[in-house]
Amino acid sequence: MTSHEPLSPADRVRHFRHRLTMETDPSDVFAAQRAGDRFVLVDSRSEQAWRQGRIVGALHLPTAQIADRATREIPTDVPVVTYCWGPGCNGSTRAALEFALLGYTVREMIGGYEYWVREGLPTTSDAGRVRTTVDPLTAPARTRPAADD
Repeated sequence: MTSHEPLSPADRVRHFRHRLTMETDPSDVFAAQRAGDRFVLVDSRSEQAWRQGRIVGALHLPTAQIADRATREIPTDVPVVTYCWGPGCNGSTRAALEFALLGYTVREMIGGYEYWVREGLPTTSDAGRVRTTVDPLTAPARTRPAADD
């Protein structure tokens, strides 16, 4: 570990609390969907990626189109959660920035589509519903797949 200027415990609390206001994860998004929370989940990936597979209930809005389409399609008082491929992709960060510039309350779903799939959560594609099994390295096994809930 490299040495840095020491931070106070209060500084550390502020840092992690702030991250939690800006980020969320697949299991929390799924729980919010099931609870009926008011938000729009935005897939910021390409058309080809969208057709290949997407999160059930997501809106396809590629980052390059957000400035032109967002205010016509999503009321500015509705919170937005963005996602892209996964942890190796900053597309959801770029999309979140575009929404923030437009005045939206926005959070980024860390882990993206990859971790949604790896957790066995509901997905669909142009061919229909996609069923995946839970990757035991990302989430505990369920007695029933989440897609069946």
